[in-house]
Amino acid sequence: MEKLNIMAIGAHPDDCDFRFGGTAIKFLAAGHRVMFLSMTNGCSGHQTSPGQAMAARRYNETLAVSKLTGVEYKMTDISDGSLTTDLLYRDVLMREIRAFKPDMIFTHRPNDYHPDHRATGTLVMDCSYLVIVPHVVPDSLPLHKTPYIFHVYDRFKYPTPFVPDVVVELDSVIDKKTAMLDCHASQVYEWLPFAGGYSAEVPPEHDKAGRLSWLKTYLEKREPCITGRYKEILIERYGHEKSLHVQRCEAFQLCEYGAQGDIKQIRQMFPL
Repeated sequence: MEKLNIMAIGAHPDDCDFRFGGTAIKFLAAGHRVMFLSMTNGCSGHQTSPGQAMAARRYNETLAVSKLTGVEYKMTDISDGSLTTDLLYRDVLMREIRAFKPDMIFTHRPNDYHPDHRATGTLVMDCSYLVIVPHVVPDSLPLHKTPYIFHVYDRFKYPTPFVPDVVVELDSVIDKKTAMLDCHASQVYEWLPFAGGYSAEVPPEHDKAGRLSWLKTYLEKREPCITGRYKEILIERYGHEKSLHVQRCEAFQLCEYGAQGDIKQIRQMFPL
């Protein structure tokens, strides 16, 4: 298969890892190039240590992910919680997309609980056509073609629910995905448990094995349930016998604003 440039665009420095990490690992193993772009610096993502110290810590966490997996990780200096769909931020994203020249982009849907997530999803869609227009942000070279754009899985129903078009088996890489998210200690062991009220469940820092085991179980609760349309796509992709044993997956919905095509052929671009 032709080598692809795969770009995941998240609002914060752990968003891509949560919703696309396993599929990213598979793309990397198949020899493709993968970049994670965080549209904010994550400076507000902690209960006790906000500001530049947290932004620096989260930047170091992205470096750890890169070292572990080979993902190219970038983070803007836009403050966490302040991202909007203003022209200034659209131009920032336009330059990043054009510089990387992605064949596929993965990002949030524009309906989401977090305003940074919503803004990121909208900014990607606002760039989807303009990335090929030479006289928009003329200081960066336009793309020759519009990338495929996929929305990552979420549970939100309003105004429309997530509908999967591509489902990727996750069991074979769940340990690697867990290790990837383990790099984001400030989030998975500190901020998210604090915000969710389950800090007492998290094993202590010295219990590395216990934390990894807890994190793997935590991730299982966040992944989509393999029923209904998810199961149908898995059977089509992996065959009936193999799909019976799949326990975890990541799922993606093709965005109408990006490149289009026969969905069965598009699924073949994804690594097994």
